[in-house]
Amino acid sequence: MDNDGQPVAAKTTYREAMREALWEALSADDRVFLMGEDVGRYGGCFGVSLGLLEEFGPERIRDTPLSESAFVGAGIGAALAGLRPIVEIMTVNFSLLALDQILNNAATLLHMSNGQLPVPLVIRMTTGAGRQLAAQHSHSLEGWYAHIPGIRVLAPATIEDARHMLAPALADPDPVLIFEHGSLYNAAGELDPSATPLGIGHAAVRRPGTDVSLITYGGSLAKALTAADDLSVEGISAEVVDLRTLRPLDDEAIAATVARTHRAVVIDEAWRTGSLAAEVSARIAEESFYELDAPVERVCSAEVPIPYARRLEEAALPQTADIVAAAHRAVD
Repeated sequence: MDNDGQPVAAKTTYREAMREALWEALSADDRVFLMGEDVGRYGGCFGVSLGLLEEFGPERIRDTPLSESAFVGAGIGAALAGLRPIVEIMTVNFSLLALDQILNNAATLLHMSNGQLPVPLVIRMTTGAGRQLAAQHSHSLEGWYAHIPGIRVLAPATIEDARHMLAPALADPDPVLIFEHGSLYNAAGELDPSATPLGIGHAAVRRPGTDVSLITYGGSLAKALTAADDLSVEGISAEVVDLRTLRPLDDEAIAATVARTHRAVVIDEAWRTGSLAAEVSARIAEESFYELDAPVERVCSAEVPIPYARRLEEAALPQTADIVAAAHRAVD
């Protein structure tokens, strides 16, 4: 508190903000529990759940066997029974082992039961590259899940969203998948206690601009903001839009930013072919074609398994210089 008794911004990290959100959810509702590989004694593979076992006990912080299909299925069953499970999958690559449960059960039961069987399940997982974890731990597959009707897909890119997206996700009657980019856990900043959370379902303009829109999400947001800084030195005003929710996409926000700048660059760490960037680009063409003064540019990862070697990994991923170059192609 300051001298006037008002709350002041607290320094924290993305990891700590996510842990605080988990603590709040567990404290507020006895139906909420966390389950996954190493979430208990180890504190989570990325340290997000550290200390929660000691406070809430093994009934609510449940370590699971190494079987994604089994514990995601158990989470679906618990949600059907009236609980509010949070399932942690170590990395997005491992989620493919539970894809049958997510697609054929969690996403479909409400519709196949004529609305009788909602599945209020939250699944958290780490996504993205840039940490030299090689191909089986580094891919960005959230666009695949954004293809599936019946679920919500969230990608918190800021400390505020890491802190505030979990509560509305738990309140949603449908399954919600939260993708946490691995490069963000150590990101530090101040969390404003007076800030009003955006909730889910809305994109956010992280930097206003007039010449070109840089549209992105997750781990690429910081690169887009840095690119906007570099472009401003050259006299180019770039607006940076954080999608935040990948399903459903905020079509109104996408159309609005294109109407303001008339040029768009879509940045997506996934592969270019069949990517979320392709979907966003298609929607811009469908809904805002006559607002465009240049073709939509896309900046995506190279179409290769993510390499282990640092220089190769950096070469495969979208970088700030690639975003700047794409913005120049759109503006020049």
